[in-house]
Amino acid sequence: MTKKEESEQIENTEEEEPRSSEASASSEEVAIPSEEDLLLPRDVLLSAGLHIGTRMKTKDMDEFIYRVRPDGLFVLDVKKTDERIRAAAKFLSRFEPDRIAAVASRLYARYPAQKFCETTKATPIAGRFVPGLFSNPLYANHIEPAVIIVSDPKADVQAVKEAGVMGIPVIALCSTDNDFAGVDLVIPTNNKGRRALAVIYWMLARQLLRERGELTPDKDIDLSVEDFEARVPQG
Repeated sequence: MTKKEESEQIENTEEEEPRSSEASASSEEVAIPSEEDLLLPRDVLLSAGLHIGTRMKTKDMDEFIYRVRPDGLFVLDVKKTDERIRAAAKFLSRFEPDRIAAVASRLYARYPAQKFCETTKATPIAGRFVPGLFSNPLYANHIEPAVIIVSDPKADVQAVKEAGVMGIPVIALCSTDNDFAGVDLVIPTNNKGRRALAVIYWMLARQLLRERGELTPDKDIDLSVEDFEARVPQG
């Protein structure tokens, strides 16, 4: 059921840098970090635009919104983003790496999702999601993930629907204009910006490897955030 949206819609294209009841997938509580305990320094998160939403918000996203700017853009709380990355990584660490699938149909989400999969040995599903990929066992490329990550539950709606049919938990990157239909665990973030998506997937990859014990808490992955960032097409 579509939830009432409380402000005017603005168009967000995948090529544009933004100007910008949920069922918990994990029963374990994750402490909200202080500013000093964030996975990346606050200024790095803000400079990447993780906090920048849209001029539209849903009731579902109310709890993650910090304020509204004078220009009408809703701003996300990066401390809650940090909290949810920790919760998502803890949950994902329970699964075999290749049973985790990262779905990304939006242009700027495809490359960082693929780098996340390379780093964590997860399964990438980048570009158009073929109907029946999860739900039709007769489809030649049929796969059966145990959990999926979607870069935008609007853009990746077919994957979310099929995951629901098959009983597959869904972790979703959600901006202020998303609702939670079919989503089990939300990571509030700018899910349209090139740099923001690189930072989110980099943090999630690093935290997942730490939860698995493949990285110590003071170590980083070999790749930098820049290595996760989608390339701008040259005209």
